Amino acid sequence: MNESQKRTMVTGALLLSNIMTGMDATIVNTALPAITGDLHGLAYMGWIVATFLLGLAVSTPLWSKFGEHQGNKKAYIYSTILFSLGAIFQGIAPNIQWFIIARTVMGIGGGGMNTIPFIVFAELYPNLRKRSQMIGLATAFFSTASIIGPLIGGWIVDALTWRWVFYLNVPVALLSVTILIIFYKDSKHGAQGKPVDYLGATLLVVGLVSILTGIQMVGVSSIVVVSSLLIIGVFLIVWMIKVDSKAVDPIVPSRLLTNKDLVIDFILFVIIWGSFIAFITYIPMWAQGILGLSALMGGMTQIPGAATNIIGSESVSFLQTKWSKYLIVTVGTISILIAFVTILIFGQQTPFWLLLLAGGFEGFGVGTIFNILQVNVQTDAEVRDIPTATSLAYLLRILSQTLMSSVYGVILNHALMRGVANSHHTITMRMLNRLGDASKAKQLPQNLVPAMRKILYSGYRNIMLTGLFLIVISLVIVVSMLIRFHKQADTEQI
Repeated sequence: MNESQKRTMVTGALLLSNIMTGMDATIVNTALPAITGDLHGLAYMGWIVATFLLGLAVSTPLWSKFGEHQGNKKAYIYSTILFSLGAIFQGIAPNIQWFIIARTVMGIGGGGMNTIPFIVFAELYPNLRKRSQMIGLATAFFSTASIIGPLIGGWIVDALTWRWVFYLNVPVALLSVTILIIFYKDSKHGAQGKPVDYLGATLLVVGLVSILTGIQMVGVSSIVVVSSLLIIGVFLIVWMIKVDSKAVDPIVPSRLLTNKDLVIDFILFVIIWGSFIAFITYIPMWAQGILGLSALMGGMTQIPGAATNIIGSESVSFLQTKWSKYLIVTVGTISILIAFVTILIFGQQTPFWLLLLAGGFEGFGVGTIFNILQVNVQTDAEVRDIPTATSLAYLLRILSQTLMSSVYGVILNHALMRGVANSHHTITMRMLNRLGDASKAKQLPQNLVPAMRKILYSGYRNIMLTGLFLIVISLVIVVSMLIRFHKQADTEQI
């Protein structure tokens, strides 16, 4: 087998990781009612999500550093095995505590399994257009798996048991690891032989755990506890930056933060991902709570975005030959902007088909932006910093989504509590919670349903306004960068 064929086999093996993560992103949501019912864990619902994200966030920069020292091949194999072990132990979980610990282990493995492939793509495909095509394929695999995940998950839960939802990952993981063992040969890594920055790694992990725990407790615990955790986390991260400035091989090199183009890439990732998480989280709930549709119809609002996400991502390799990178990001940002504006203009009267259309614009924008920014991060960073920059971009996206998910939850709860108070408690929080379930909504006092939907809409509207505000900020940044880019181009021509 020649080198080109081996590269194709390795690429295919790495793309399988996108199938696993794409499936897990949606298939678990389908199985959650059965899981929490069987393990009596409804009160732990938030922790099921939070611990997985925590594992992803904390491990991401560590896996990339492990790859620099021990090789990306080992990093991918070990992280994928850990992901699989987490899946197996979730499947055999006898109680909710066991399940949550196993979910955390799965998240730690996922931190490497999600990021190492993009680092390897940078090595396998030095040609930017070809690399962009591979990133587009990765997006396509993830989006396709996200679409079929709920369908497969629903069938497995109904026909077998929720435990098989997790066992499904194991054969795919074994196939991916086997192909990589046989066909992938690691390149040499510059960090081999250098001392490991254990202090920096410890400060980073504990700092991230403190920050993410504080974020998850927003609206649940007291302001003193939340503020203390956030302050401690920020202090430890600042300490880590100081330690890393003197380390031989720092976990996060300070030069990354002095690279202006790279910092702009990071900022755009943070703002845009913090915005679009509002859309993909609350539009299905909008369809169910405001329009009174079923959970299946609510889930269908995600399908147009998943499809256009693929189109947007795949279009980047072509657009790169004609447009500047900032023009491509501008187009993607405007597409997301259209999605938010459409929903806000039509408001509570937004019909289902328009939710689907808005979802299409959102998906196209996200796919386009992810592809071009992922390439930008790797080209704007120095060659030696590509692994760290790639993992840091992923980490920042997780942190942004986690933070903004908590913020959106607080915004919604505030609107609901205000609505309950204004109704003089003829409407209760319990009634509003039941409104999102089509079957339970029929049991509510029908004369109060319009008022309840108005209350729910006020919360969703405020969330969409916040998402729109973030997108406008990102648009201002990217347009200013676009203008600067063209001015520099004109100056160079003169």
